[in-house]
Amino acid sequence: MTLREVLHAHIPTLTVRSTVRDAVDKMDVYQFPALVIVDDDMGPIGVLTEGDLARAVGQHGSLSALKDQSAFEFATREPTTAPPSLEVSEALHQMLSQGITVLPIQEDSVLHGLVLRVDLMQAMLIDTEPGP
Repeated sequence: MTLREVLHAHIPTLTVRSTVRDAVDKMDVYQFPALVIVDDDMGPIGVLTEGDLARAVGQHGSLSALKDQSAFEFATREPTTAPPSLEVSEALHQMLSQGITVLPIQEDSVLHGLVLRVDLMQAMLIDTEPGP
């Protein structure tokens, strides 16, 4: 099974102009724990997670103090990415060894979606279940 089969294709994204408020609003509306920050050509240039925002609040004292700041400031820049043709098991191993929870999927420098670690774990469990 490849990442193409399990990725979230319709994901909200941010740009370098997006604020922390924009990020929190999108995470809430879409119920997604992470967002990919893309450039003007839809290439992934950063990943912002709930954890990143929580750490920022802890360092700066309050979320309201950060709301108008650039979300990109708190994101992981130049994130690890993978092609859609990568096997799920290889991607999970990569994520576990690097300690990442979100993996943007890109092809030809364009974002095609993303996977969460739990998506890959679920896919592997389903893939190992015996058929009828």
